[in-house]
Amino acid sequence: MKPELKLVPGAVHTPDILDLKPRFTEHDAVRLNNLFRGSSTQEMLESVIRDQLAGNLAIVSSFGAESAVLLHLVASVDPTVPVLFLDTGKHFPETLAYRDELAALLGLNLVVLTPDAEELAKRDETGLRWSYDPDGCCEIRKVRPLGKALAGYDASFTGRKAFQAKTRANLPRFEIDTSDAQGRLKINPLIDWDAGQIEGYFIQHDLPRHPLIAQGYPSIGCSPCTSQVAPGEDPRSGRWKGWDKTECGIHKPGEEPFL
Repeated sequence: MKPELKLVPGAVHTPDILDLKPRFTEHDAVRLNNLFRGSSTQEMLESVIRDQLAGNLAIVSSFGAESAVLLHLVASVDPTVPVLFLDTGKHFPETLAYRDELAALLGLNLVVLTPDAEELAKRDETGLRWSYDPDGCCEIRKVRPLGKALAGYDASFTGRKAFQAKTRANLPRFEIDTSDAQGRLKINPLIDWDAGQIEGYFIQHDLPRHPLIAQGYPSIGCSPCTSQVAPGEDPRSGRWKGWDKTECGIHKPGEEPFL
């Protein structure tokens, strides 16, 4: 049974039938990184989206602390690009309200994904799997629904930035998604942005902030696995605190850049 896919009016439906031929190779990722070396983020986005250099595109967004920047950048080029949001059933209410605020403000083509109800009933009947098996919880509520949704796209934008964590320090702008056997491209437009640039963009474009930032949450995921962070700590140190876990499984730690 497929995960429930809620489509906001005007959203693009992802096809069910896949082209078995690989979409992109490591060589393609290298070529794109070289092609846009020295180009601004805006220049890169305009070329990739308007010239369709990466095929059928989607944005994957958590509507977290810094999500508004990438969403604004992409929407300024083409607001019809689908924005995929995983409603895990464990988000802070503030995140859901912030999602709706940004979607309305930026005119986003929002696509809300939910986990498979039958799988949840079998593997997380109590809703407490996060407390003893966070990897398994992420697999059910994030990885599987997103993997199925992304099957109809050639490439996806992510909001990852090098300064967020050591596991993201050496990522390139373009890489092959190792979770996809058909060679989907993963694009990280903000990978070389620092905290000052992010803050400056918020101010320049008067973008609303996630309400939990002021409460000490610089990185925001599902509520049971997100803790407040002390000043000076790694922004993602509040994610899965107490566990040997740094990513939900959508982005795998240790992925090597193709440079």
